[in-house]
Amino acid sequence: MNPRNTIFFIAFVILLSVVFFLELLLGSVYIPFSEVISILLNNGSKNGAWQNIIIESRLPSALAALLAGTGLSVSGLQMQTMFRNPVAGPYVLGISAGASLGVAIFILSASAFGIHEMHLLSSWSLILAAALGAILIFFINFLISYRLSDVVAILIIGLMIGGGISALIEILQSFSSNEALKKYLLWTFGSFRYVDLNQIFYLALVVVLGVVFSFFLSKPLNLLLLGDTYATSSGLNIRSAKVLIVLCTSILAGSITAFCGPIGFVGLAVPHLARALFKTADHKVLIPACAVIGASICGLCNVIASTPGSDNILPVNAITSLLGAPVVIWIILRQRKF
Repeated sequence: MNPRNTIFFIAFVILLSVVFFLELLLGSVYIPFSEVISILLNNGSKNGAWQNIIIESRLPSALAALLAGTGLSVSGLQMQTMFRNPVAGPYVLGISAGASLGVAIFILSASAFGIHEMHLLSSWSLILAAALGAILIFFINFLISYRLSDVVAILIIGLMIGGGISALIEILQSFSSNEALKKYLLWTFGSFRYVDLNQIFYLALVVVLGVVFSFFLSKPLNLLLLGDTYATSSGLNIRSAKVLIVLCTSILAGSITAFCGPIGFVGLAVPHLARALFKTADHKVLIPACAVIGASICGLCNVIASTPGSDNILPVNAITSLLGAPVVIWIILRQRKF
């Protein structure tokens, strides 16, 4: 990494640290900075409610935002490279749609059997339902990527799978009660606030493994950028490489969607931002760059969504889209020199 990129990377690490502390400091309840530090250092707090807010709510939310931003950005980078398509994202293979289908079926079934307790639908049950849906689509994508080497065909099939699942979800919604429909809609907004510390451990384990796995795929990703012909002549097994990339992306996108709901635009916008700022196509640089930029952006979106000083909580999906769309438009216009 050249000195210029090193400076950028350090700057984003500092930004991430600042944003992380803002997530702990800001919210509907004002907590002094000294108290936040004391709680983090396990020195306790003079106000027991403040300690509960930090440990049980804000800290897990901040960690979830960090992990989600990291995983989605890295998986989005892999998809854009594999498909050589600037509008590809971590959900292009239908992983998010599969998770949504699992949640939709679970909530509808729960409603049909008279299960209405919100705590049941907001903890491990929803996570398991989303994970099962994502795993189902992953196996379908795995088989497709194993049989096909044409990335355009894989992309089209992935989009068709997502479209078909969306249609099925709409049919399920038409038979759903208003209460179940509301619960499903809340899940689709995406949120980092429903993940507790116990769940953070499992999410962190999967995301860290996925990011480390993706870093080991840096060389195949660099070769794929130059085209399949060049990659094959360089000794790369195209089919195996694409299967591994699909596996890595599915692990990252599926786990994050299962725990946090669908989080849009981060995986699409951050790789463009990383390329524009770091001015490189080397994935050994882009992967850590996407990780730290994505974590910073998701943390910032989490701060905005918490609407400091207010009891209102905004949908994270809305914030990520409002911030992500202008970034992508600006980068495209800047590259085309309009």
